[in-house]
Amino acid sequence: MKRKLKQKAMKIIAIGGGGFGRNPKHNKIEKYILDQTHKEYPKVLFLPTASAEDSRYIVNFYSCFSKLNCEPAHVTLFDRTPRLDGLFNQVDVIYVGGGNTKSMLAVWKEWKIDKLIYKAYHRGAILAGASAGAICWFEQGITDSWVSNLNVLDCLGFLPGMCCPHYLEEKDRQPSVHEFVKNGKSMPGHCIDGGAAVHFKNEKYDRTLSFYPDGKAFYVEFKNEEVIETELSSIML
Repeated sequence: MKRKLKQKAMKIIAIGGGGFGRNPKHNKIEKYILDQTHKEYPKVLFLPTASAEDSRYIVNFYSCFSKLNCEPAHVTLFDRTPRLDGLFNQVDVIYVGGGNTKSMLAVWKEWKIDKLIYKAYHRGAILAGASAGAICWFEQGITDSWVSNLNVLDCLGFLPGMCCPHYLEEKDRQPSVHEFVKNGKSMPGHCIDGGAAVHFKNEKYDRTLSFYPDGKAFYVEFKNEEVIETELSSIML
């Protein structure tokens, strides 16, 4: 009888804000992500597309990950772009930075990055990211890609429902999400504050992580004619 090969769990770690983008010396969530690969020296690929490849953001990435047990690299789409297939076929972690989600998704589509990420994900690469790099994995994201107000944006759909980053640390987020969910503009979903992350396995919620003392995450839904906000129990890193 042939033995079935055990399939790797597909993992996505959505970060509400914080991490190396704010302080490259604060690396608790980054260490956690690397630990999930179960490899001694995983390959990490950073996509800074949403920030228009801000040089300071890229420097922070290397300042953080070069001190950890991994092989860091990044992809540029606004400069001379390397052959992408080889990069995505070999990486263990794909980390997406914050910035303008709508613009990022449009550029990714042109370069077929969305398809390369999907293939890597189903091969076993861990997907992670903060802010834009968190909401992009869901069916919908709450985004400030427009300067005037927050909006609901259709995203990649690797995970079900909606996601909102910076949930409590930006004053307009919580009331906007409540209104979107109440009027049916948004699906129910996960709302993640800075210093918190939500870990999914095989498209299902697995755990909430706090890497700042007040980092929290919530599940927000409209039920029985009212908005219900449930705080998720978290593990402190």
